[in-house]
Amino acid sequence: MRALAPALVALVVTVVLAATVAYLGGADAGQAIRALVVGSVGSTSNVAATLLRATPLLLTGAAVMLAFRSGVFNIGAEGQFLVGALAATVAGTASGPEAGRWLLVLLAGALAGAGWAAIAAAFRIGRQVNEVITTILLNFVALYLVSYAVDGPLQEAAGQYPQSDLLAAGAMLWRPIAGSRLHVGVAIALVTAMAVGALLSRTVLGLRLRAAGSNAPAARLAGFPVLRDLTVAFALSGAIAGLAGAVEVAGVTGRLYERISPGYGYTAIAIALLGGLRSGGVIAAALFFAALAAGASAMERSAGVSSVLVLAVQGATLLAVAMLNASLLRRFARLDASAGEEG
Repeated sequence: MRALAPALVALVVTVVLAATVAYLGGADAGQAIRALVVGSVGSTSNVAATLLRATPLLLTGAAVMLAFRSGVFNIGAEGQFLVGALAATVAGTASGPEAGRWLLVLLAGALAGAGWAAIAAAFRIGRQVNEVITTILLNFVALYLVSYAVDGPLQEAAGQYPQSDLLAAGAMLWRPIAGSRLHVGVAIALVTAMAVGALLSRTVLGLRLRAAGSNAPAARLAGFPVLRDLTVAFALSGAIAGLAGAVEVAGVTGRLYERISPGYGYTAIAIALLGGLRSGGVIAAALFFAALAAGASAMERSAGVSSVLVLAVQGATLLAVAMLNASLLRRFARLDASAGEEG
């Protein structure tokens, strides 16, 4: 329940802020809140849209959670998402057998994300370069790499738009409900988030990763292989973020194009912190952000509240929750201090 508390506070704060913004904008506050709720969970199709939006947020949020709990400040989930989507597209559009292609697509995305994160790991361990700097810079490299790919070697055969060809049919994720856009990647994201939580709390590796994150010098004195564990944390975090990119391509878009991510990797940082760096909290926070985004257009249509204001509500909610949940900030500060001592 403690892990869910920040998300519950965020829900209450969001309702109050949304009503206030609607009122100040001259709209009916009650109608705005109803539109927000109905637009996110008011029908089967709206619930499906919310779950689809939550899937990449949940995977990238889990990636950031694992990294932060391990003392790794992975700000590069966005770049790892993008290279994962790129690698998945290569695997999904290449010639070859159809059977099991979707599994190859997911594996390619995860490996690409892990490899991209390993670059930052090499700089931190080999050259003592702070990963905040390297992962942010690598985000831009990944962004322009995707842009180059869809304008060049991966551009569709028609050559009309900066996008790839559609993935092969066997590369697409299974949709269990006929007529629905829901795909099996939703379940993959949920299982992955829970698996990360179990890894950190119930395994020897998780103990070592948490020890490195909370007090790296003490972990080293205890005989833990801190540098090796940091490398593992980088790779696992990158692999999950890369998997998010592969799931988005193989489950939703069916092709790669510029700006395929509206900032999932950056929002993931807020989701991980809002979720208290716990899997249950991250799941709740991802669903909260997805519902807020899904309901934004409904607020605009039904209540005359600009969807841009929803972003303001989202940011104000994060600030309010951070102020009300001081323990979250103290935990983040301890991680920062530990990383500084280790470096």
